Amino acid sequence: MKKMKNLLLLLLVTSQTFAQNLNIPIPNNPAVKTGTLKNGIKYYILKNAEPKNRMELRLVVNAGSILETDQQLGIAHFMEHMNFNGTKEFPKNQLVDFLQKSGMKFGADLNASTSFDETIYQLQVPTDSARLFERAFQILADWSQYATLDTTEINNERGIVLEEERARFKNAQGRVQQKLLPLLLGDSRYAQRIPIGKVEVLTSFKPEQIIKFYKDWYRPDLMAVVAVGDFDPAQVENLIKEKFSGIPENKKGPKRVTYEIPLSKGTQTALIVDKEIPQTSFQFITKLPRDKTKTQADYRTDVAESLFNQIISTRLQDITKKPNPPFVFAIMSYSPFLAGLDAFQVITVPKNADGLEAAIKAVLDEKERVKRFGFTKGELERAKKDYMLSVEKNYKEKDKTKSAAFVNGMIQNYLHGSAYTDADFRYNFVKTHLEGITLAEVNAIAAKVMKEDNSVGMVIGSEKDKDKLPDEKKILELINTKNPDLKPYEDEAVATSILEQVPTGTKVVAEKKIEEIGVTELTFGNGIKVALKPTNFKNDQILFSGVSKGGTSLYTDADYFSAELATTAVSQGGIGKLSDVQLDKFLSGKVANVYTYIDELNEGVSGNTTPTDLETTLQLMYGYIVQPRRDDEVVKGFLKNQKELIANSYKTLTPEKVFNDTITTTLYQKNFRRMPIKPEDIDRVNLDRAFEIYKDRFSDLSDFTFVFVGNFEVEKIKPLLEKYIGGLPSTKRIESYKDLHIDKVKGKVEKTVYKGLEEKASVNLQFNGTFNFTDEEKVNLDALAEVLDIKLTEKLREEAAGVYSPSISASYNKLPTPTYNLTIAFGCSPANAEKLAKIALDEIQKIKTNGPESTDIDKVKAEEKRSTELQVKENSFWNSYLIDQYFSGEDLNFINRYSKEMIDKISVESVKKAANQFLNDNYAKFVLLPEKK
Repeated sequence: MKKMKNLLLLLLVTSQTFAQNLNIPIPNNPAVKTGTLKNGIKYYILKNAEPKNRMELRLVVNAGSILETDQQLGIAHFMEHMNFNGTKEFPKNQLVDFLQKSGMKFGADLNASTSFDETIYQLQVPTDSARLFERAFQILADWSQYATLDTTEINNERGIVLEEERARFKNAQGRVQQKLLPLLLGDSRYAQRIPIGKVEVLTSFKPEQIIKFYKDWYRPDLMAVVAVGDFDPAQVENLIKEKFSGIPENKKGPKRVTYEIPLSKGTQTALIVDKEIPQTSFQFITKLPRDKTKTQADYRTDVAESLFNQIISTRLQDITKKPNPPFVFAIMSYSPFLAGLDAFQVITVPKNADGLEAAIKAVLDEKERVKRFGFTKGELERAKKDYMLSVEKNYKEKDKTKSAAFVNGMIQNYLHGSAYTDADFRYNFVKTHLEGITLAEVNAIAAKVMKEDNSVGMVIGSEKDKDKLPDEKKILELINTKNPDLKPYEDEAVATSILEQVPTGTKVVAEKKIEEIGVTELTFGNGIKVALKPTNFKNDQILFSGVSKGGTSLYTDADYFSAELATTAVSQGGIGKLSDVQLDKFLSGKVANVYTYIDELNEGVSGNTTPTDLETTLQLMYGYIVQPRRDDEVVKGFLKNQKELIANSYKTLTPEKVFNDTITTTLYQKNFRRMPIKPEDIDRVNLDRAFEIYKDRFSDLSDFTFVFVGNFEVEKIKPLLEKYIGGLPSTKRIESYKDLHIDKVKGKVEKTVYKGLEEKASVNLQFNGTFNFTDEEKVNLDALAEVLDIKLTEKLREEAAGVYSPSISASYNKLPTPTYNLTIAFGCSPANAEKLAKIALDEIQKIKTNGPESTDIDKVKAEEKRSTELQVKENSFWNSYLIDQYFSGEDLNFINRYSKEMIDKISVESVKKAANQFLNDNYAKFVLLPEKK
């Protein structure tokens, strides 16, 4: 008896110790160097090797739009813009000019964002240039204290900020948001401080207001510097001290007040309709006080909440995979909201307005089922496997993690006091505590987050459907109705294997090494070629693709939609005896993703996995190709929903859809295979024919080329490839794609579309033509697009202040016949559409006549060199690059020649030649203007 008492005492002490241990703070990453300067600026420094010769810098300002006065609405965001328009060391636009010459791209490497409570500036900077390294910290210091705020520059920037407001808010989503925010934010200060501000303030505020905001809130006690990258931390710390220590304190600055969003009793409801909303949706949001994560016990709770979200998400996904599902899409999740609040949200999208009430009932039934009966043991175990998998993956990649991934943890620590942990702590903590999280704990989260108070229920839909949509009273009735006939969730047994029989395969019959790009080519007995590129870019990643010529081009117009949707139909069914839902459950805790496709000129397969799960993934691929499972009821339900969604898009035509459809149909001269899909087109899908086409495309893989890129050894991977790739079907037939001669319109075309309620225009210029597909043409067409991006940003945005962000892109295809496309697109005021289009065309003419400026060529070359440095260290780049080169029959070593030789050959004359060749009179101009009143 005494021994039993001692044992019970020991267990009690152990339990108390365990609890006490979890009540200690979450440790911060010990590798991060932190400090605070005498003036109050805090800094975080972390040495990280990936990507090599790069660092991520952030200036974090604990001030956003919430701090604006009524005379300053939009000033916080406007101030962010002004920091790119003149500082002490970089007057006017010299900052962007300097960074572009250093190989950085505005938007990608140089950017900023303003929210309610903070403003964050970001730089990704090369560290192999001593001058650029030093200047990067000077740029952050300039942003923090030394903006010039020149009155002329402020007035010039007004137009750009107004165009950003037009682009983001002059649409149906913007109008819905205006009605939505008062419901979600109540009469809080947040409802009156949307970061973009008020148009009337942006157009008329006195420069003194932005100067006052800058002096009041951009001060040392409200700022932090974050630096993560491939550098010497001591050197970085010295630079931070050198550049920021001289900034004076502002002891007279106003108090940084923390604002709240008030909670309210009961459930508010609203019906929001708009003429340009094509799709009906239901949203139910419950605001909850946030439980701050400070201790390890809190961290354990966070893990349990992640499991809760994961299981609910899986349940809802499974419903969409059943025959005739009640909704097209649904989510339920518990996550951070705003102003120290969390939110539990339910969102569902029905197939149409008629099915809305059924969709609401179905999703709320699932919510109630969780609350009433909880989850099953099997669901929790699968969720734990998936959660552990993600943690293990991060742990395995800890020395290959990109610097950008570390930044947010330090930002959140500065702004909210949350811990920035490292991969070792996360892995060891989860490994120790995950299994101890009980089903009762996870089930209890439902009662915590599924509350009746502080809730808002909304239906958002088309004005045309208003008579079919429930009013506020009916919405509340639907929310409050509890289904008495609900039964607990029934969990299916999990399969033990994918394949009923493993293939015997064929051996490697030929092997070839391509040393220049580190590729080994294998040819198997069934004729399939596999290119292997082992890399050390990631520790736990393997990507693969396979492709052959053929595609939908081989089928008649009568079979076109059956061919187009063949792989979609097959993917809904699963493999062998396993449904898609059963397959997902079997794959819990594994990284095994595979999809097949049939495009116009080819068919193929792609996937990603880890070294551990490679065989499972190869079995999955083999199963989709050799043993696809047919489930007509599921596919019919899926197609029915798709038909209704398409019908909705035609019932309420958005300006964007009408405009894009006009561009496509005009360019391709209303070719049947380029016409926008219509509801009746879904009826043309014949499931028997779709499966015949799928089996035909994947019945002979002898002409396939596969590419594998990632962490593997060639000799060790061979036996698996011989079994599964070598075991794929082969009849050695000879085939290719068919040239359907789907050519773009020739000559000069101009079309104006009148659609939309807002004072908002879009301009789209399309240059198209034939292409010789030489290295010189490819390189110089890309360079021309980059020159135009620089020049049109300068002319349309900075000088004319008429657009927010012009988009310029170039593309080219070798097959079926070599063609190119260069697109210039931008949004603007309707009154400025023609003027800005003329500026763009005039700038093109200048480049054709005089060539681009040499400084712009230098920027393009610098950007290309810097971006290529990073590209060639990515598995995703090599996977897509190699499969494209094999498919089109191009030189596999092109990328090496490009980075070592071709970039340097880009010149004023070569781009001028490209401009005259590609920017000719064979172009189309499209303009979208609002409806005539």
